[in-house]
Amino acid sequence: MNGVDFSKLQTPSYVIDKRKLENNLQILFDLKKRSGAKILLALKGYAYYSSFDLVRKYLDGATASGLYEARLAYENLGLKVHTYSVAFSDYEIDDICKISNCIVFNSFKQFEKYKETASDIDIGMRVNPQISFAPKNLYSPCLPNSRLGVLIDDFPNEIPKEITGLHFHALCEQGVESLEIVLNAFEKQFGDYLHRLNWVNFGGGHHITQSGYDVDRLVDVIISFREKYNIDIYLEPGEAVALNCGYLVCSVLDIIEKENHNIAIIDTSFEAHMPDCLIIPYKPDVVGGTSKGYKYSFGGISCIAGDFIDGYHFDKQLNIGDKVIFCDMAHYSFVKNTTFNGLRLPSLAEISLTGELDVIKTFGYKEYKSRLS
Repeated sequence: MNGVDFSKLQTPSYVIDKRKLENNLQILFDLKKRSGAKILLALKGYAYYSSFDLVRKYLDGATASGLYEARLAYENLGLKVHTYSVAFSDYEIDDICKISNCIVFNSFKQFEKYKETASDIDIGMRVNPQISFAPKNLYSPCLPNSRLGVLIDDFPNEIPKEITGLHFHALCEQGVESLEIVLNAFEKQFGDYLHRLNWVNFGGGHHITQSGYDVDRLVDVIISFREKYNIDIYLEPGEAVALNCGYLVCSVLDIIEKENHNIAIIDTSFEAHMPDCLIIPYKPDVVGGTSKGYKYSFGGISCIAGDFIDGYHFDKQLNIGDKVIFCDMAHYSFVKNTTFNGLRLPSLAEISLTGELDVIKTFGYKEYKSRLS
């Protein structure tokens, strides 16, 4: 943990390591410089705005999924805001257009309804290239009958003059090889429109900061596409920005002894505080975990029977009061957490660029109560 002492940290707490965050941002900034692409932070994956002082140094802006994310970026990031939603509502569209630099519609019906309201900003259309790559169908936006994006069969012969770019999103935790396949399908279907447009957004899901990602190949892909169509390219990673940059620190409250292994009950919840562990599912690493030794399951404190993850090992036995530190908890964790069962939301803490641990915000009863009536 690079000398950071979590022993006195109130648990549960999410901890963002700004040193690791800056390292990821530097990788993305290098990609920008070499390829000419513009990179936006996808707030749906990472929205810890106390770190936006770093983000604005390296990226070009943020992409929002609606009014509140757009407002968060507008008020706290101070860079370009691109806003896409499956469908916009009358009550929000005026405010969205006032604080966004670009709006992306999901259908031509929505475009026709709101094109006048959006006439002072860039307008894009999300398209469905009918091919996508994701670890699970839940995250695959191009399955048959998908509601996400317009199919080529539903496109007009001439794209409306108000539309300045196209947006596709078809990846989740993927390498550049998957992008090349999607891009080939996208060009075959929509290439005839591109020479009169200003930009294309390649969406998110690019695992650019993951060890082994072929960044050089991505640079070549972007440069080739830009030069072919004389067009700007956007990418909007969320997970790649915050990958391996955070932890969820919790404490062991009880040990339930079983015949083959023990269950360590922790003061957090996979259901409420680490939902993707159950939804995808995936098993996060823990600090100090080994491949053999004393075997444990970790059980959350919600009433959900499936609120646990099995198969962890340690060199020594766990005791009540021990800290358990789950890794890679900066993205798709606190942006998705809930107060289910009346559970207290984990605090937000950060490790500064100089290695100090600071608690930024704590939560209590009011956050639970205020959501209910």
